[in-house]
Amino acid sequence: MPYGFHGKILHVDLSAGTLEIEEPAEEFYRFYLGGSAMATQYVLKNTPAHADPLGPENTLALMVGVVTGAAISGNSRATACAKSPLTGAIGDAQSGGFWPAELKFAGFDGIVVYGRSPKPVYLWLHDGQAELRDAAHLWGRLTGDVEDTLKAELDDNKIEVLQIGPAGEKGVRYASLISMKNRANGRTGMGAVMGSKNLKAIAVRGKQKPAVADPKALKELARWGAKNFPDSNVAGMGKYGTAEVLMGQQKSGGLPTKNWSSGVFDGAEAISGETMYDTILRGADEGKQDRLGRDTCYACTVRCKRVVQITEGPFPAEHEYGGPEYETLATFGSYCGVSNLPAIAHANQLCNQYGLDTISCGATLAWAFNAYEEEMITLADTGGIPLNWGNADSMIKLVEMIGKREGFGDVLAEGSARAAGRIGRGSEALVVAAKKQEFPAHMPQVKRSLGLIYAVNPYGADHQSSEHDGTLEGGFKWYKDRLAQIGFTEQQEKYSLGDEKVRFAMATEHTYSALNSASVCQFVFGPSWHLYDMEQFAATVRAVTGWDMTVDELQTIGERSVNLQRAFNAREGLTRDDDTLPKKLSKALKGGRSDGFNFTPEQLETAKDAYYAHSGWDAATGNPTRAKLSELGLDWVADAIE
Repeated sequence: MPYGFHGKILHVDLSAGTLEIEEPAEEFYRFYLGGSAMATQYVLKNTPAHADPLGPENTLALMVGVVTGAAISGNSRATACAKSPLTGAIGDAQSGGFWPAELKFAGFDGIVVYGRSPKPVYLWLHDGQAELRDAAHLWGRLTGDVEDTLKAELDDNKIEVLQIGPAGEKGVRYASLISMKNRANGRTGMGAVMGSKNLKAIAVRGKQKPAVADPKALKELARWGAKNFPDSNVAGMGKYGTAEVLMGQQKSGGLPTKNWSSGVFDGAEAISGETMYDTILRGADEGKQDRLGRDTCYACTVRCKRVVQITEGPFPAEHEYGGPEYETLATFGSYCGVSNLPAIAHANQLCNQYGLDTISCGATLAWAFNAYEEEMITLADTGGIPLNWGNADSMIKLVEMIGKREGFGDVLAEGSARAAGRIGRGSEALVVAAKKQEFPAHMPQVKRSLGLIYAVNPYGADHQSSEHDGTLEGGFKWYKDRLAQIGFTEQQEKYSLGDEKVRFAMATEHTYSALNSASVCQFVFGPSWHLYDMEQFAATVRAVTGWDMTVDELQTIGERSVNLQRAFNAREGLTRDDDTLPKKLSKALKGGRSDGFNFTPEQLETAKDAYYAHSGWDAATGNPTRAKLSELGLDWVADAIE
């Protein structure tokens, strides 16, 4: 009997209406761990080359990891993978909450979805059983309404629901998957893929918790985390959530402002984590925000999820839809010149109701605001909606229009790159995206190795695909013992992008891919500032599975995952020429500590040469070689892409 997982993957053919259970061998689970690596191999095997991302031939894989559901912080996350309708490359999106653990308890380690149902359906999984049910009565409804309806219909308030909102139904290219009404598999448009299949939701419930190989060792690790959390580097996330970094970003000149024209925002303090804690966090008026304003994921001691509540004014926010994270505060705030915190919270709620990625949505709006200010977009284009910087009313109106694909919202629903292609008039130069995916709120001009990762990452710009520069720069004195576990023993100069910094970007990309494959939280486990270090991550896998897992093996699994995703892209025709950064990064920033900073194409090309060399990839194409794939046990992938 395996430990930590069931050995059951559910395959759902929506075109035929059939359900089958695959029972892979234990070696399969150790080879991939779950999550991103396991999901990608299913997509690569089952999606034909050059398939339409919104066509029935696209495969959608939803995977948890071998440690998902274990009683320790950070072990309830799930990955969604498919060909992305936003980028045309591999799509990958993670989320936490309770749905991942509940999927495991329902008796399954993952779900692979094929085809397209002739009518709207939802999937109901419970204690090893699976069935498709009619969802016509759920189609077109907002996420909160759908979740409440399914819990009543299935007569169990503890059911967890992963679903699409109206944005996914209408094919918004950055539509997300939503669970708990406020947790999002946000990036790369996985909600649009699920919507194209007429699959409205996946409801899960069960009591089939897999056995753990060493319960005593797992309990000791869990106790260590709970004891050390208050004095850890992530303790601030408990109080302020990810929003704790906003003022630090502002101080460093790394807070993207007015569509990346500056790294400082005059209204930063008004939208900071501290201000949110003191004003709109649920319970703030009674001094109870530490109890009412924090939500958590299954078995996690960090409790970093924000919960806001606004009952008065033009921008209400209901607590069931959570609250804005740092990225959301930036994309709807500083990106758009908006310093109205209730408006940002309301935009976040709309995104969770309609099922929209807050990063791509806010960043696409920032592009539109910028183009309007430059007179590249007119009132005739927007239907009379003014898009001047800081216009919170227009921002809110457009978020809802995007979710419904109405009016100018239909243009913005395509994402900034495609919208710019439709508008023209020079607006293409204002797009801030890589592989057509909008940038998150961490600036390569300040964090140099992140610029390289934004360019080369298989699924587009992503801030959680590698470790950020600061840990190897000024933070090295605090993290050197932890960084040594993955081979880094020398501090690097601030703002540098030499060979060692490139190796750092690549190696930590493997680290984060391993975390995504095990489906663990990157705030809890990681190579530097995290609650648990990489040796403790390996110890957690050992305690749950009984395998003799090491940090080196975890790094190899992460490298395998990256190579799988790059191989998928190679098959789709992507090359080194697609590993680019937007023109706007070449333009000098204005104001603050980063005044005059930029990131040039020449810097990127030099870094790419070093990155491909360290990765063992072909320098001309930027794609994995047969030798590298064979080294990683992926000969079948080399055959497939040839």
